[in-house]
Amino acid sequence: MLYRENGQFKQTYRTDLQIFPVLQDRIAIYALLAVAFVAVPMLASDYFFRAVLIPFLILALAALGLNILVGYCGQISLGTGAFMAIGAYAAYNLQVRFDLPLLLSLIGGGLAATVFGVLFGIPSLRIRGLYLAVATLAAQFFTDWFTNRVKWVTNDSPSGSVSVGALSFFGVPVETPAQKYLLCLGIVCVFALLAKNLVRGAIGRQWMAIRDMDVAAAVIGIRPVYAKLSAFAVSSFIVGVAGALWGFVHLGSWEPAAFSIDRSFQLLFMVIIGGLGSISGAFFGAAFMVLLPLLLNYVPHWLGLPLSTATASHLEHMIFGALIVFFLIVEPHGLARLWLTAREKLRLWPFPH
Repeated sequence: MLYRENGQFKQTYRTDLQIFPVLQDRIAIYALLAVAFVAVPMLASDYFFRAVLIPFLILALAALGLNILVGYCGQISLGTGAFMAIGAYAAYNLQVRFDLPLLLSLIGGGLAATVFGVLFGIPSLRIRGLYLAVATLAAQFFTDWFTNRVKWVTNDSPSGSVSVGALSFFGVPVETPAQKYLLCLGIVCVFALLAKNLVRGAIGRQWMAIRDMDVAAAVIGIRPVYAKLSAFAVSSFIVGVAGALWGFVHLGSWEPAAFSIDRSFQLLFMVIIGGLGSISGAFFGAAFMVLLPLLLNYVPHWLGLPLSTATASHLEHMIFGALIVFFLIVEPHGLARLWLTAREKLRLWPFPH
């Protein structure tokens, strides 16, 4: 009986258009942010920051960018790992060659990924479906070749790997895992808010019209060129920033294999499992992707079952595949839809309708 809208009247357009119209939802979000920004840095261990929280935030940011393209605009992409690599290497070169601060390097990496994404998004104006997936897959292969063969990208590193120095944000050193976590959390919150406002505005409605039926969208005056390329641009920018964070904050040093095609498929699985066309789905998918390997490693030991590392790895891939098939058949909108359904039932309880 606590989750009700009785007595919550909206008397202005501002209150009617707010992101969380239900008071209980706003209180829950404020409480969640307070826990994330205040309680977690004081209570979590360094291992929990490095193994769970930081990868979760960065992968959620990358899945958020991919969801804009795939979930909201309906354009299939298999080159997300390539866009992450472009963002990471561009940010690295901006910092090494021009000595730019961290924030400008991250933005520069996102802009470089934007140019790259728009370039490989041009085929979406003429092709769709499987053919578009192959075109974006070409971006992945091209990036793998480019980062392996062109020594300038890695600052002439003989081993092909690069590493970043000490990080600072507006003069404040970012050294400890808690500081890195807070940096990633702040960036993710900003981009999640921007993405939410984009998808519920005019440009978001254009993306969804193109996703549902591009011919009908063109008939009613929506320009497919602008809608599709803007989706590729916004998606690539967010993914590029996520790639730069993955290299700078999570890895510290990396090689081209860190952004292989496996990363592209991993992010696509996150979007499918978390929920297509949902901002919260990116966070659900990232949480699932980060926590499942840890559960497969720890639960058998808690239950006293012997499970080798190779078996756990194979079991992880089998569970991922089974869940993808399950969600495509039973609930195509993923975990986010299940969460939304639970909220709706809670609002209507105990009434059956």
